[in-house]
Amino acid sequence: MNKEFIKKNIPSFILIGCTAVLIAVTGIWFDQSFFRILPLFISLFVANLQSRVNRYGSLLGSMNSLIYAGVYVYYGLYASVLSALLVSFPIQLLTFIRWNKNKWEKSTVLRRMKPKYLVLTLAGFAVVLVAMWFILPKLGAQYVFLDSTVTVLGTLTSFLTMFAFVEYAFFMVVNCFLNLILYIQMIPDSPDTVTYLVFGVYSFICAVIGAVSVVKIYKAQQKKA
Repeated sequence: MNKEFIKKNIPSFILIGCTAVLIAVTGIWFDQSFFRILPLFISLFVANLQSRVNRYGSLLGSMNSLIYAGVYVYYGLYASVLSALLVSFPIQLLTFIRWNKNKWEKSTVLRRMKPKYLVLTLAGFAVVLVAMWFILPKLGAQYVFLDSTVTVLGTLTSFLTMFAFVEYAFFMVVNCFLNLILYIQMIPDSPDTVTYLVFGVYSFICAVIGAVSVVKIYKAQQKKA
């Protein structure tokens, strides 16, 4: 690392360091097993890369999804388990492959979704979400409303990301916010999830930074088009 790189990224290093310490402290305080907080430490770097719209964030995230699946089983978030194994892992891997084929510096070539397709996408999201609200209670899942909403919205965001639609960044901000609410709701029943709440705050900050980065990169690409 050169001095210029370190100086430019000092805020990111501080944010990652502070969040890592808080995750470790809260994990020890609530006797959280190392396995359940391991994906959070990895996600610190995934979220940082995503905030920069760096294509390697998807590659690291796909591997980390397998660990998350095991954690979700522990907490009874079955919709999230299925999402991690059947969506997050393969889609993020495909995202890296696709973004790598359409390189633009450390990112990829971005595009905007046509209004009619955006409307159809939102309509499909609503239909699937309602279906999840009926199915999950029968499977004994907990926190059905938020778990299903976060899962479906996360799936939609993953697909939009794979095809490099600018809109993915804004859906990600909403999804990270809802994740925060989910973790807050889980704390009374599972106090050790405070470690995930700490990461949720960090993830939300990265998502907001990422949305700003996406807009900047898209505008830069349009000027060169």
